[in-house]
Amino acid sequence: MSEEVSKNLSETLFAKHKQAKETSALTQYMPSSQTFLEQKQQQDGYKWYRNLRRLQWAWQGLDPIEIESVLAKIAASKHSRTHDEWLDTVMGYHSGNWTYEWTKLGMLHQKRSAEFKGEQAADELFNASLCFSIAGYPHLKNDNLAIQAQVLASTAYSEAAKKTRYTIKRLEIPYQNKQIVAHLHLTKTDKPQPVVMVTAGLDSLQTDLWSLFRDHLAKRDIAMLTVDMPSIGHNTHWNLTEDTSVLHQVVLDELYHIPWVDHHKVGLIGFRFGGNAMVRLSFMAQEKIKACVSLGAPIHDVLSSPDKLKQMPKMYLDVLASRLGKTAVDINSLAGQLMAWSLKVQGILSGRKTRVPILAMSLENDPVSPLSDNQLVATYSDYGKAKKISAKTITQGYEQSLDLAIKWLEDELIR
Repeated sequence: MSEEVSKNLSETLFAKHKQAKETSALTQYMPSSQTFLEQKQQQDGYKWYRNLRRLQWAWQGLDPIEIESVLAKIAASKHSRTHDEWLDTVMGYHSGNWTYEWTKLGMLHQKRSAEFKGEQAADELFNASLCFSIAGYPHLKNDNLAIQAQVLASTAYSEAAKKTRYTIKRLEIPYQNKQIVAHLHLTKTDKPQPVVMVTAGLDSLQTDLWSLFRDHLAKRDIAMLTVDMPSIGHNTHWNLTEDTSVLHQVVLDELYHIPWVDHHKVGLIGFRFGGNAMVRLSFMAQEKIKACVSLGAPIHDVLSSPDKLKQMPKMYLDVLASRLGKTAVDINSLAGQLMAWSLKVQGILSGRKTRVPILAMSLENDPVSPLSDNQLVATYSDYGKAKKISAKTITQGYEQSLDLAIKWLEDELIR
C-alpha cells in the first residue's frame, strides 16, 4: 500500500471520529459501582488507565525507545483528559490521544517498509500492524477509534503477508451463519507440517502474534494457526460465554480438511484468557491434541473470588464487561457471573484427567494466574506440569517461559 493511500485511508477512517468518546469513558457502570471505582482510583494511584505492556510489545518486535517516545508524547499532552490523573485519556483524535499517537507510529513503520525489500519490508509492516493494534488496545467493543485502528492493523498484516518469505493463509471457517477468521503461518507447503494453534487474551488481536512464529516456531518447521478469542478481533460477532473454547473447537475440527497441516500433530498455546480456552479444549477434544501450554491463564482463583476480581484495574473490568456484551455494569453481579468461567466450577478440573500433557505456567506473583491454578491444571493432566517463572527481570521471564513452551510442544509434536 502506498504511503499516500494509507495516509488517506487513516484520514477517512478517523475523520468522522474527531470527537469520539474516549476509551476509559465508554463502559457504563451502575451508580454504586461508579462510586466504588472512583474510590478505588484514588486509592490505587495509577497514572495510566491502560496496563502498559512495554516488555510484551518489545518482545513482539517494537523498539523500546519508540515505545517510550510514544508514551512520552501521550503523557506530555496539554489537551483535556477524561480523567486528569490518567495520562492516556486525552479526548478527541489529535496529538496526545492514545489511538492517534500509536497510529502515527504505525504509519512511520508503514512508510519505512517502502525503503526495504523482502523480509525487512515485511517486518516493518508487521510492526506497523502491531502499532495499529496497540492503537486500539484494549479493543472495547463500542470504541470507534479502536475499530478503525483494527482495520489498519488487519490491512497492514495482509500487506506484510505478501512480502514475507513465509506463507500466510487466511482461513474462513463457517459457523452459525458467520465466519471464524484464522491465519495459518507456514514455512513450506510441499508436505503437511505439525501445527500449533495460538490464541491471545481478551485484549489483544491474533495479528499481534507474528514474532512467536518468526522467532520460535518457524525455526522448527512448525506451523502456527492464530485464532481470536470470542468477542474480539475477527470474532466480535460472538460474545464470550463460559464455553471459552467453542470457536477454537470448530477450528480444530476443520484442520482435517486443511492439506498443509498434519492434524495428528496439533499443539496449543494460550496466553491469559486464551490459556483458559486452550486448557478447556485439552479436555473437550483430547483425542485431537498432542500437547498444550497455558501462560498466565485465569483458571479458577480470580474467577471464583469476587473480592479479588473487584481489585482488578478498571481497564480489565471494562474489558470483561465488553466481552460479555454488558451495557450497564454492576461490579458485584459481574464478579458473581464470572464464577461460571472457572474450569473447576465447570467440573472440568475435578473429574477425569485429560491425556493431553499440559504445561501451565505464569510469572511469579501473577495476580491473575497464581501457582495454585497451574498446579490444579497439572494435577488433572497426564504428565502435566506447573511452572512458576521467577526471573530477575520480567523480560527474561518472557523469554524463559517461551523457550520452555516451545520445547514442551516440540518434544510432543515432533517425536
